[in-house]
Amino acid sequence: MAVTLLIADDHPIVRDGLRGMFTTEAGFEVLGEAADGAEAVRLAERLRPDVVLMDLRMPGTDGVTAINELAGLGNPARVLVLTTYDTDADVLTAIEAGATGYLLKDSPRAELFRAVRAAARGESVLSPAVAGRVMGRLRSPAREPLSRRELEVLDLVAAGSTNKETARTLFISEATVKTHLLHAYAKLGVKDRAAAVATAYERGLLRRSGR
Repeated sequence: MAVTLLIADDHPIVRDGLRGMFTTEAGFEVLGEAADGAEAVRLAERLRPDVVLMDLRMPGTDGVTAINELAGLGNPARVLVLTTYDTDADVLTAIEAGATGYLLKDSPRAELFRAVRAAARGESVLSPAVAGRVMGRLRSPAREPLSRRELEVLDLVAAGSTNKETARTLFISEATVKTHLLHAYAKLGVKDRAAAVATAYERGLLRRSGR
């Protein structure tokens, strides 16, 4: 029996490419396509696919919200995240929401086919790169989280603000800005501003502008 699929991605060219891949591969049937998370939930409820291939960052309702909604509805579809994002925050949030697996869009097609079949069987699937990140996160000691103010300071630093500009924006002194930065360095395990910003992006603590 063919594995039935719903493809959820806001890029038409990605949806077309995935539909073409699975339509020409024996053992799969694409039931429908969704351009955002809300449409994915509606179609999953109506079509009842075995697997939903879910992008994470879509306009309107994002992938994680859609995964949560499907879980809340008791929808039996397995959700396999297919995205370009592999930060700790993205991976762990999706898995905690109920995703069965997490693959990156640069995965070879054979790996994608295997992952969809495994997801349909209820098996957990992680791309090698993502699996390494998750295992590293689990094995590393718990990190002290950055405070809201430390994140605000880092966000302004990432946007190019000097300490003086950051202090003016947040209505605090330059000395306080420096203190927040030093605390952030210690928590992130880095020694300077550039490394702090890079590490914060890598861990998903800051969001780059755009998609």
